[in-house]
Amino acid sequence: MKNSSKHGAISRQLATEIIAGKYRQTGRLPSEAQFVKRFAVSRPTIGRALKDLQEQGLIDRRRGSGTYVRAEQDRAQDAHSAVPQLGMIVPSLRHTEIFEYICGELASLARVNDYGLWWGASTSPISEATMTVEEAEALCSRFIERRVAGVFFVPFEHQADREPANRRITERLRQAGIPVVLLDRDIEKFPHRSAFDLVGIDNFAGGYQLAEHLIKLGARRLGYVMRPLTAGTVDARIAGARSAMLAYGLAAPPTFVHVGDPTDLKFVRSFAQAHQLDAVLCTSDHLAAQLLQSLARLGIRVPQDLRLVGFDDVRFASLLTIPLTTMEQPCRDVAVTAFNALRERIKNPTLPPRTLMLTPRMVVRETCGAYRQATPPAVSETSGVPNAKVG
Repeated sequence: MKNSSKHGAISRQLATEIIAGKYRQTGRLPSEAQFVKRFAVSRPTIGRALKDLQEQGLIDRRRGSGTYVRAEQDRAQDAHSAVPQLGMIVPSLRHTEIFEYICGELASLARVNDYGLWWGASTSPISEATMTVEEAEALCSRFIERRVAGVFFVPFEHQADREPANRRITERLRQAGIPVVLLDRDIEKFPHRSAFDLVGIDNFAGGYQLAEHLIKLGARRLGYVMRPLTAGTVDARIAGARSAMLAYGLAAPPTFVHVGDPTDLKFVRSFAQAHQLDAVLCTSDHLAAQLLQSLARLGIRVPQDLRLVGFDDVRFASLLTIPLTTMEQPCRDVAVTAFNALRERIKNPTLPPRTLMLTPRMVVRETCGAYRQATPPAVSETSGVPNAKVG
């Protein structure tokens, strides 16, 4: 890999960590020597990465003292400069790996294209909850006061008041004349759409492909596991999975969707024991990893007793005890598409609302049982539709 690629990757990683609030407590970054050891690169490569962050307005480098996350009051001065400013509200940034990567890419794109980027993170310790609604609304107020040119927003999920909170934030920005691009999910329930641009992936297709893959491996009793109050993207994946089952002549039972905590053995036992299911689709890799641990505690073998797939393809997906079959999200492409969409919206506010969906890619590993000897679905002589059999 060329040094230019190395320093760019390092600067994106560090920008992601800064945005996520990793260095918030002390405000000071590790030394160049520590970064050299961490990333196993030369000192000039680290120097170039830090220079990128400095030009981006994320850090200050003080000779003889060290490198610091740029103070809020210093960044505030940039809001009144000739450089146009963008805002970013990502409540789940600290706890969702795909958003870390997407936001890191957005930070790099802003710098390269001569934009400033404002962000916010929870003031709570990193081990605690993500950004609260109150923190997000306060950040929204600052964006309005500083007249940012546009805002990237990932709507809230996993909390009862998420819908009114999402509407309040977007409506305040709309009334202030600030363009908004939604990332990953809409503020409306699937399949309804709001009047804001949305950039994400084709979740329906992702759910369809994963279910179809399991059916072709021989599974015919499928279930979907999710947590309560999950975003509408999951509803789209469930709809895709149901559609695949119908296409292959399988009826999705009323109990197809199981909502609960994957670490709760009682909940997992309710659907996973007694061979009720052949395969389980999960809303995310994180949920799938927790479910994998619970299944092991219950003595249920994956994939021998139960096939399992996730969604996202986060870093640890290939490092689990049993590597996870999942659907990869094209995070960099999402960031590039979202950045271009916001620039177009700023330039032409009269554009109609757009839904820009990127194509996810299935990554096949061991948890789905693809490498087991499986009986492929038989094809009906009369209809030509595959009849799934248990592998």
